[in-house]
Amino acid sequence: MRVKDRNLTPAPLLPQPVASIAGLVLMGGRATRMGGGDKALLMLGDKPILAYALARFGPQVGPLALSANGDPARLEAFALPVLPDLPDGPEGPLGGVWTALAWAASLPGVTHLATIPGDAPSPPGDLVVRLARAAGGDAAIAASARGVEPLHALWPVASRGLLERLIADGVHSPKRALELVGATTVAFDEPDAFLDVDTPNDLARVKKLHGMA
Repeated sequence: MRVKDRNLTPAPLLPQPVASIAGLVLMGGRATRMGGGDKALLMLGDKPILAYALARFGPQVGPLALSANGDPARLEAFALPVLPDLPDGPEGPLGGVWTALAWAASLPGVTHLATIPGDAPSPPGDLVVRLARAAGGDAAIAASARGVEPLHALWPVASRGLLERLIADGVHSPKRALELVGATTVAFDEPDAFLDVDTPNDLARVKKLHGMA
């Protein structure tokens, strides 16, 4: 990956939302360590985690969709397109990206796809604009103190052909795919912006951060 030089004078922020960038929320795995169900639909106060993620991410992008398999009825309240994985794609989040790139390519004027996981309620408010600024038309990936965050990323719609070849060669990891498409890494300083919910302890920490503990 190319690493963004943080000593360079930053360019002006792009307007928000970025209409040429479609957004995708990756619903991800099941909350097997927390009683089952979608992790993104676990309640945080009186709203599901996904609602918080959408409130932060939605205003940053143009068209917005959810990547989810299974019965889409469980997501009707969010009034967004639900994209099940295409049968010829890989399993896991890269399958969701692969599917959504085809969706984004069908949207007039859309050049990129920004992604976040649905179980991380507090993505940076300037995530998309900073990724787009650093990418220079290419791909970009966020990084935090714990390392790269491959589900918080920006994919050019034009990269779908290359991604298809990578998948055919056995690449199933978003992190590895982003490396191979030459993504720029953009460092974010917010320590809790990328916190996702995998365990009851994670959920307790998120509630504390939101003043609910």
